[in-house]
Amino acid sequence: MAQHGNGALNRTSFHFQPHRNWINAPMYYKGFYHMFYQHNNLAPRFSEIMIWGHSVSQDMVNWIQLEPAFVPTESFDRHSCWSGSATILPDGKPVILYTGLEEHEELDRRQVTVLAEPKDASDPLLREWVKPKNNPVMLPPHDVPHDCFRDPTTGWQGQDGIWRVIVGAKEINTERGMAVLYRSKDFVEWTKYPTPLLATQDTGMWECPDFFPVSLTGKEGVETSVNNASVKHVLKVSFGGHDCYVIGTYSSESEDFAADSEFTNTTADLRYDHGTFYASKAFFDSVKNRRINWGWVIETDSVEDDLEKGWSGLLSLPREMWLDTSGKRLIQWPIEEINYLRTKQVSLDNTHLAGCSILEISGITAAQADVEVTFDLPVLEGNPQVLDSDHVDDAVLFDRDSSVGCVYGPFGLLALATSDLSEQTAIFFKIIRRGNGYSVVMGSDENKSSLRDNARKSAHGTVLDIDPLHEKISLRCLIDHSIIESYGAGGRNVITSRVYPKVAIGEAAKLYLFNDGTRGVNISSMEAWSMRNAEVNLNAL
Repeated sequence: MAQHGNGALNRTSFHFQPHRNWINAPMYYKGFYHMFYQHNNLAPRFSEIMIWGHSVSQDMVNWIQLEPAFVPTESFDRHSCWSGSATILPDGKPVILYTGLEEHEELDRRQVTVLAEPKDASDPLLREWVKPKNNPVMLPPHDVPHDCFRDPTTGWQGQDGIWRVIVGAKEINTERGMAVLYRSKDFVEWTKYPTPLLATQDTGMWECPDFFPVSLTGKEGVETSVNNASVKHVLKVSFGGHDCYVIGTYSSESEDFAADSEFTNTTADLRYDHGTFYASKAFFDSVKNRRINWGWVIETDSVEDDLEKGWSGLLSLPREMWLDTSGKRLIQWPIEEINYLRTKQVSLDNTHLAGCSILEISGITAAQADVEVTFDLPVLEGNPQVLDSDHVDDAVLFDRDSSVGCVYGPFGLLALATSDLSEQTAIFFKIIRRGNGYSVVMGSDENKSSLRDNARKSAHGTVLDIDPLHEKISLRCLIDHSIIESYGAGGRNVITSRVYPKVAIGEAAKLYLFNDGTRGVNISSMEAWSMRNAEVNLNAL
């Protein structure tokens, strides 16, 4: 299917996406990073028959597409091969657990767990997979609906040598989300544990769970089975359109996961991303000892647009993840390999950005760029009393056009903008008074992102976990035609936006620093780079 008009110009240049059509478990094996992805190879939309696409890379930036890994062939996956995870066994052999939609006499498209093994484990590209005859290896429990049992995780081993995985689920006739725990001595025969690893009322179905340890002492990742006094554990689940997580302490002896907080299905939940980002999957990169995560980023234009341009959906940039020194949240940052795409550079230092002003960042390709900027506030103490923002709705705080409750701002970047600013996406900060101190609001406002009417435009926002009295405010934005990934405060908070400019495309796109507030702010430093194209599945099969 040909790409037409803005479809080709809105297509990303350094994010992972198939050459055509629709996407939705990474691992490293014998010199290659493997990306398996849920895929409709016939049309750019979700289908009743989904397969597993397969691409490989040596740097997680440039990718080669291989033949599909799984297609529906057996009764247990006759109606689709849905999401799953890869595990490397102690002998070095990889295995995959995935969700099959079963052909069943009584229960339509029952969701079951399927085990797959490589046909030739000596092949570093893992081009062929087999499904042993003992499949499926897990069936929906009696207290789980047959269509609410999916997305098995990477396995981990306890000190007893027993394997564990969790499967996302929902309790029958309720909205209680669950991480159903299974155990196995051989990774073939699995037994359900009597109680879930965790369950919460009023969240609905838990999709695409993830469970892994994070070090208490530094940025380095740890292998998924590590469990000692030097780690805590993260449980991530996808519900309500967001990837939410809790941090806690896990004992494999008692199968108890004591979370430090609870899922609330509100904005109080810890989120990987406060924008368009879902169904993420992390893996341990044994090459550089790091935990890396990808998220699924959907299209937010219309189905008709997807059909016209011939593709839909992509993956976020791979993000390294580690525990903040506070122990209360995760830090995320694009992997260092992304920096190799940087080319022409421009910079600013110690520049004052007056109130109600803008400053163009010229000399780079604004539609395909990487920008890092740090702001410093001249004075906070002694400012006149303003409205305490505890009394301001989030919708107002996250609106770039509202200065209610602001001490400073909004200020930040205008990305994918036209010269007359009729199109622009604002990634901004506001300094607000909260209680006896100050807080920093971070937002990404898409409301003016496109002159097109058929694209969803949202205002995303969050409150940064920093004290502006003692810390400078930093922002990194990676701009790639129709996606903007924004990392605030060194990766403490992230917002991903999908936008579809009609005019601010290619060379017509502009990039600005702006300050809508009445008080000036200082730009301590700003560096911006043009980004080269990555080679992503250009050999499309």
